[in-house]
Amino acid sequence: MASTSESSPRWLNDPAPLVGYLSRKALPIKRNDAEPLTREDVQFDLLQHVFSDTKKVFTSQTPGTSGKVHFCDLYVNALYHSSKCSKVLKDKMIETPAFAVELAKISLLTNVGRINTTMAFFPEMKTALRTYHPVPSLQKTDGNAQDAPRIKNCLKAALLPSELKSVSPSTPEEILEKARARHLPPTSVVNLVFVLANHAAPLAATHFDPPLNFLDIFLPIKISSADRARAFLWLIFHYLEGPGQPNPYDDDYSRQNPGKVPRLRRLSDAEMAAENVDTKEEIEWGKAMSTQRNLFLQRLMSSLENEKRAKNAQPSLRAESSSHRSRQTRQSGDGIREKAYIHYMPPQRSTPVSLSIEPRSGVSTRAPQRSMLEHAWQVVTTTDPLADSDEELTDMHTRANYVHRVEVISRLRGKPPTPPPDPMSGVSDNREHRWRTVESWK
Repeated sequence: MASTSESSPRWLNDPAPLVGYLSRKALPIKRNDAEPLTREDVQFDLLQHVFSDTKKVFTSQTPGTSGKVHFCDLYVNALYHSSKCSKVLKDKMIETPAFAVELAKISLLTNVGRINTTMAFFPEMKTALRTYHPVPSLQKTDGNAQDAPRIKNCLKAALLPSELKSVSPSTPEEILEKARARHLPPTSVVNLVFVLANHAAPLAATHFDPPLNFLDIFLPIKISSADRARAFLWLIFHYLEGPGQPNPYDDDYSRQNPGKVPRLRRLSDAEMAAENVDTKEEIEWGKAMSTQRNLFLQRLMSSLENEKRAKNAQPSLRAESSSHRSRQTRQSGDGIREKAYIHYMPPQRSTPVSLSIEPRSGVSTRAPQRSMLEHAWQVVTTTDPLADSDEELTDMHTRANYVHRVEVISRLRGKPPTPPPDPMSGVSDNREHRWRTVESWK
């Protein structure tokens, strides 16, 4: 009876697939803003088994070193030596090794696509393009876990020195070919995970029994976390060290079925409920960070509303003056129309734009002036570095700064080595048009 079970496919008697996440679109974790990611979401037990493995069987990928390392060192060092890993992050990784492991765990989830680039892990985030999520089980060292876009940029730049000037292997076959030729390591561990994730469907029949594939390892399914971690490490060794080498993660099943991962034990409902259980402290911390996030958003919205009311309360004299000038222009019948501006980019002009031209009405064209240093300091202290430019609010000083820049560019136009003015621009060279152009920036 035991031998029959040993040789038969694991899912032969299953009436329905065990996995409900067979679509790549369902792979990323989807949670509302400020909602914590639980141990079940991140599959904490799986990550713990992967990064606590002590087998030093992987060829070191750190420049200037040799010998064998375990997976945790292999992956953490790949992040540390990424060209997109900042000095601040490197210092924190050296100062607090536990933070480096936590960052590596979140990075591995990003590596396979479980965490997508819409997520961030610090509450003081203003952009609406991402959502904030505390991760209590992976944020115990009080380190800056970055956000998913920065993590992914770091991962993409985690290459071997030999790959910096060439194209990295992009298919499993290319990686295996280099490994068989004993070009070790054949690629970086990070690139290997990218390749395995991108080829999960075609590799499913090669390494797994239906209906599983590589990405299912990281999903909340009824399979032991320890077994899934062993299957993951088996695949990493298989591709990085070569299929012809004795795999230290083999078991009887994988030895009897070449190319297949070790046996994946199915869990009962009670056994699955015992895995990935959040601690009381983690639950409380997650709630506290969600509350902090909500308070931050309330303060942010209140601040924006106050600014909006202050602007609406200001006299509309400038708008009335602009409307009066527009009526005068239409009545003059000179055929010159004012152009609409898209965002903040001015159209190209064939004549210099000068702010020193006095208007006929005698009203000054200049806004209260800031020096370049004062304006630069204002921008640095008030601009959100995570926000897109479309989200940034401009004021009269910003517009005046743009006009100064346009003035300099216009004066240089046509002088070597800049190209000559465009004769087809249709802009008349007269003081009237230049005055209206300057006024439009007010």
